[in-house]
Parts: sequence; C-alpha cells; structure tokens
Amino acid sequence: MSHSRSHARYDAVKTAGSRDVRKMQRPMGGDGLPLKISEYYGSMTFSFELMEQKLSHADVDFLRGSATSNNPITKELAEKIAHVVKEWALSKGATHYSHWFQPQTGATAEKHDSFFTFDSNGGAIEKFTSSMLIQAEPDASSFPSGGVRATFEARGYTAWDPSSPMFLMETENGTTLCIPSVFISYSGEALDNKTPLLRSIHAMNIQATEASKLLGHDHIKHVMVTAGPEQEYFLIDESFYNLRSDVMLSGRTLLGKTPPRHQQLEDHYFGSIKTRVLNFMMEVDCELYKLGVPIKTRHNEVAPAQYEAAPIYENANVAADHNQLTMEIIKNVARRHRLVALFHEKPYAGINGSGKHVNWSMADSDGNNLLEPGDNPESNVRFLYFLTATIKAIHDHSSMIRSSIASPGNDHRLGANEAPPAIISVFLGDTLSEVFDRITGSKSGNMPERSSTINLDLAKVPVIRKDSTDRNRTSPFAFTGNKFEFRAVGASASISIPLTMVNAAVAQSLSEMNAMIKAKAGGARPSEKQILEVIQEVSKATEKVRFEGDNYSEQWHKEAERRGLPNLKTSPEALKVLKDKKIHDVLERQGIMGASETVSRYNVTLERYIKVRLIEMECLSDMVTNHVLPALYSHQNLLAQSIKQTKDADIAPSPHQVGELKEISALTDSILSAKAKLNAFLSKCSSSHNEEEIADTIAGEGMLLVEKLAAHCNEAETRVDDTLWSLPKYREMLYMI
Repeated sequence: MSHSRSHARYDAVKTAGSRDVRKMQRPMGGDGLPLKISEYYGSMTFSFELMEQKLSHADVDFLRGSATSNNPITKELAEKIAHVVKEWALSKGATHYSHWFQPQTGATAEKHDSFFTFDSNGGAIEKFTSSMLIQAEPDASSFPSGGVRATFEARGYTAWDPSSPMFLMETENGTTLCIPSVFISYSGEALDNKTPLLRSIHAMNIQATEASKLLGHDHIKHVMVTAGPEQEYFLIDESFYNLRSDVMLSGRTLLGKTPPRHQQLEDHYFGSIKTRVLNFMMEVDCELYKLGVPIKTRHNEVAPAQYEAAPIYENANVAADHNQLTMEIIKNVARRHRLVALFHEKPYAGINGSGKHVNWSMADSDGNNLLEPGDNPESNVRFLYFLTATIKAIHDHSSMIRSSIASPGNDHRLGANEAPPAIISVFLGDTLSEVFDRITGSKSGNMPERSSTINLDLAKVPVIRKDSTDRNRTSPFAFTGNKFEFRAVGASASISIPLTMVNAAVAQSLSEMNAMIKAKAGGARPSEKQILEVIQEVSKATEKVRFEGDNYSEQWHKEAERRGLPNLKTSPEALKVLKDKKIHDVLERQGIMGASETVSRYNVTLERYIKVRLIEMECLSDMVTNHVLPALYSHQNLLAQSIKQTKDADIAPSPHQVGELKEISALTDSILSAKAKLNAFLSKCSSSHNEEEIADTIAGEGMLLVEKLAAHCNEAETRVDDTLWSLPKYREMLYMI
C-alpha cells in the first residue's frame, strides 16, 4: 500500500478535526440589527399574501381555491400573474425561471430558461408570458416512465401547480424563479409524484366533504389533507465522505465495524448540539424561512451524528414540496460547512436508522381538524366517523400502503429497533381502544373513571376528550391525539406517494361508509343512531388491524400471522401488490391513477431496486479489492517478516504469533472466496432479463452474500494494523464533525 494511500485517512482525520466554524450572515434590518423570523419569512416566496398586494381580491381567492377545485385558470388571469411574478422575480435579481417538478426518481428536476429574449426590433428585453408560466416541455425520454410511454417518444410536459407557491432559489452567482409543476406524458399520464398526490387530495376532498354533509355539516365547502414530515438525517465530514466510495455512490457504508461506543449510552438524543452542527442548522433554518418553509424543530437524534428537523403542518401538497426543498437545502448548506448530509435509511449498520415520520390529518373549510376529539357530542360523532374510516383504510388496503414505502434503504430499517415492522397496523391508545372495544362489543359495562371520560351507548352520543395516554413508538401507523403518524416512511423518500396511497385508501373507505349511511337513511337525512351503527359495523369488521402492544416483538409477528395481516418484508414482495387488480380498481375509482400508471410505478420502482442493489454489490467488490485485501496482505507480510526475523535470531516464534498469521491467512481466503461468490452472482444477474426474478434473488441470496462478505471485512478491520486501514472508520465518521 502506497504512503499516500495509507495516510489519506489520517490526513482526513486531521482535516476534520481542525475545521473552522463557518459563520453565516443573518438577514439584517435597516437599523443594522438582525431581523426577526417573522420579518423575513417567505421573502423568497410568491405567496398569497404577496399576491394580495399586486392582484385583485377575487383573483387571489380564485387561486386559493385552486387547491380544492378543478376550475382551470383563465388565460387572462395567468397573464396577470405572469406579469407580476416576473416583476417581483426581476426585482429580486432573478435571471432565469424553471418549472420545478418531481419525476419518479425521488428527487426534483428543473430546466432553466432565461427571461432574456429580443423584441421585434432586435432589442434585448426580459419576457415572461402566461404560456411560459403555465407549461413547459422538458425532454422526457431520460426520465423513468415504467413503460407508460415509448422510449422514442421524447415529449413530456410540465404544468404549473398554482396550489403550491412559486419561490426563488438563490446561489452566490444568481437567482432562479422556480415554478412548482406536475410532469405528464404527451397523452396525459402521470410521469411524476405530484400528479397522483394532487388527484388523491381531490378524491379526499370529494369523499370527506360528502361525509361532512351526511353528518349534518352542510356548510362545509371543502376538506383538505394536512401533513407534517419529521425529517431525519446524518452528517459526515466531507473529508471522510470523499474517501468512502460506498457512501459516495450508494449513500451508506457497505462495510464497517461498529465502534465500542456508539448509541448505547443514550446520551446523544436531545443532547447539546455541537457548535459546528448548530451553526449549520441555523443556516438551514434561515434558508428555509426565506422560502416559506415553516420549520419548527431541530434536535440531535438517537445515533451520534444523526439529527432531525420538523415543520409545522400544512396543506399536504405544499408539505410535500416543502419536504423536497428541506432535503435540498440541508444538502446544499451542509456542503458550505464542509459536511455531507446522508438521507439513506441505514447509512451505518448496527446504528439507528433514519425515518421520515409523516403526520397526517384532515381539516375542513372552517379550519376544524377532523381527527380532533371535540368538546361536544356533535364533533365527537364526526371524529369517530373519520377515525373509523381511517382504520378501515389501513385494514382494507395495508398492502397498497406498504408498497408506497418500499425502497432498498427502507428494507434495512423496517423491523429494526428504531422502526416499525413491515406489518401495517394501527395504534389508538388506551382511551380510544376502550371506546372501540365497547363499540365492537369486545367489552361491556361502563368505562372506568379517568380524566378522559367516555359515556358510550349506541342510543346516546359519545363524549370523548383527547387521549392523554402515551404514544406507541413501535407502531407504523399510530394515532397521536389529533392526527396519525405514519412512522414507516423512509428518510430519503418523497412523501408524495405514501400520502397518495393513504389518501386513496381513506377516500375509498369514506366512499363505502358514505354509501352505507345513505342506504340506511333511504334518501332521508341520516340519524345519529344510523351513523353510529355504521361506525359499529365497520369497527367490528376492521378489529384485527388494531394493535396496542410492542410491534417489535416476535409474538406480534406470530399474532399478526394468526390474524391474517400481510407481512411483506422486502421491497420486491411489497411492490408486487401494485399489479393487483384490487388496487387498480381503488386508484381508478378515485380518479388517482389508471392501471397503466400504477403498473408503470411498479416497473420504475422495481428497476430502481435492482439498480441500487447492483451498484452496492459492485462497489463492495471494488472496495474489497482496493482497500480490504491490500490491508490484509500488508498486515500478513508484517507478521511473516516478524516471525522470520525471530527465527533468524535463533528465537522460537510465539505460538500466538504463528496462530495470528494463520488466522489472517484464513480470513483473507474467506474474503477472497466470498468476493468470488458475489462476483459470480453479479454475472448471473447481468445475464438474466426477468426483472422480477432478479429482484427476488437479490433480496434473498444476493443480500446474504453481501452481508457475509461485509462481516468478513469487518473482522479484518479489527485485526489489521490501524495504520494500514485506508477507509475512515465508524468512530471517525460518527464523532468527528
């Protein structure tokens, strides 16, 4: 091993340990004092509040309503908006504009066009028209479509989504106007993650508004889905990142020994934030506030070098856009601080993984949270109805919802100590469990006396106060007082598709429950008794999906199997349900995706799973060749030289010394053998053209080969001379930031 190679890691350690703390420039007022957050919040966003200063009240109201209506924006209104947004963007220094969209890669995409053009006399001008605002035509041929469009058909369209505010992305050298957009094919099929989400929000609006009217709330105009994703991530010093090809190419360490101290002392969670990290977080918050992202919380997470940022809840579509922006800003700001942000669900084996707990609820046009237990009987009936519909959605469509969180990274996390298992169940808490046990007849008699009292009789209206019991951190879909927390979503995922599938399932459940009520009422206004009867019938039919215990326990796996709940442990297993006609029918019935669009997502996600895993395997094989084996050979040579020198001095070598050489030789042989098997497996995969078979084989045999080779490499890390090991170790990557 060359001198530069063997010392690169030590140079990285020295560099990481001597980083200067980057200072940020806070937004300042004219008086030279830092501005309050409220004074610069949304300053880079073309918000409704800004529109009200430049457009008529009627025009702004029409735009506000676009999130819950299908009314198209007129060309006249689009022209007004194009003019005022151009003037605003130019005043902020923007030179280009871009339709900002979310293809099925999980990331965002953009094509920049300049405002600059020529007038009829050949003079230079800035121009931005309604047609430029509403639609653009990026080349779609290189984006994944899963067969929904032919490869040779390059045309795809981005179309402005007026329900999500435009914003300015600022760099040191310029500013670009970003227009949140959908991305569709020439024939109208969704090629992105935003289009299905918008359709699912519309479906929820229709069914939830009808439910509200059936429950006696005739004045409700619409119902919105609200969401708030808690974003977890790791930070690593860029000097270590640059020396780890596995982290650089796959987002996670493919080999590495857990250090003696990691998270077992439980001293990192909510601990004091290091100055370098806190400065980074402050700059992230500042950038997000300028973009109108309502970031609220920041803290240390469970593992060393792991952190979390969480926003205030908002409209689900805007929340999805804002989460994509949050990840982008975290990445960009991290680089300014000589850090790299890792969103992989399990970047370090044996260390806490990263999720994205998506808090989900519904709100009506009066601003009422429909999952908020009220203080009066009327609101409690509504609460029970929408809660029951959500439970029914998870019961009836758990496999569809499980498919929405399937990814190579999440396969490492689901079932581990920090994440729920692949079994999708619902947790309600003690108070609500008592309610539903009495609704279903599992328990009888009066409720026990407690601060949260319940008086439930189907001849009477239930009185429910907010549950004061603890929340269940092991449940994949837990009720937490006035919302559900979808805990199984992976940290790197776009929340658009998980939200889409939850919305689709709940919309379908509401549709069926609404039909049940109308059938009972026979055309008349439903009575309270009839509504409660529907709640009772649905609660009985969906009882098996409710679970209040430890979802991590082996007993739950056995109990879930007894109940008949699906347990789709790997992504290939989970994704296959997207070919199920039952799922196609639900998504088509709610107007969210056609069968071809759903199957295309299966094809895209399965292909991505295969590609990610093959990248990991090839990278691991390369690291063994270029890092692990050279270290072993050098260490082996040092041992052999030591033994020879001992013999040359007429001293008998120590049996332990000889034994060490034999063990290192055996370990080297084991690694060479495991590497050969992995390479043979890669060759087998490359010769097959059946993607389903390849994915299943990778998830089973392939991952076992990877784990076995990694285990041998991890042993090698603990056996060779530290000066010979060229890869940054866990102890350095986790603690030196």
